[in-house]
Amino acid sequence: MCIFERIVLYVKYNFFVHVEVFNIKQDFLTNEQIKASVVEVIGTNGERLGQMNTDDAISRAYDEDMDLVMVSPNANPPVCKILDYSKYKFEMAKREKEARKNQKIVELKEVRLSASIDTHDLEIKAKNANKFLKAGDKVKVSLKFKGREVRFVEKGKETILKFVSMLEEGNIDKEPKLEGRFLNVIVMPKQQNKGGK
Repeated sequence: MCIFERIVLYVKYNFFVHVEVFNIKQDFLTNEQIKASVVEVIGTNGERLGQMNTDDAISRAYDEDMDLVMVSPNANPPVCKILDYSKYKFEMAKREKEARKNQKIVELKEVRLSASIDTHDLEIKAKNANKFLKAGDKVKVSLKFKGREVRFVEKGKETILKFVSMLEEGNIDKEPKLEGRFLNVIVMPKQQNKGGK
């Protein structure tokens, strides 16, 4: 709900002063901010109170220790609801915070291989890639061809497919793709594939 801006001012004698400006983004007009002369009013329990003069609706909201909030400004006449706006804003911020807390950001991790990689090194890199996949991240496996190795793309594909077969936690959707001097494939976590995402 709040947009947080930080403005840094440069003042004489090389001092920095931090001024914090809070812009509260209001989605709804409330009480005296409502400029319409007539509004459709909805009560606290959701019952329709009909069309009213805006001043009468505001006074009715104040009688109930509530606010008059415009929920649909494009309707004719605009629709307003009587509710406790500060409590409503608090609930919305709480829901937004809860949604952010439950959100999992999937990152793309990269594992680089070479065409002449040893089996033991391949196993170590596969172990690290399994850790990434267990955490729910995607893994980009890229194999770089150096010099004349570019002629042996099939050997590179075999290396990548051998690497992917070592991964217990992931699957590939597409075959490895050659992009310049790199042979790339993206490995998805298994639980993500089951969910159909």
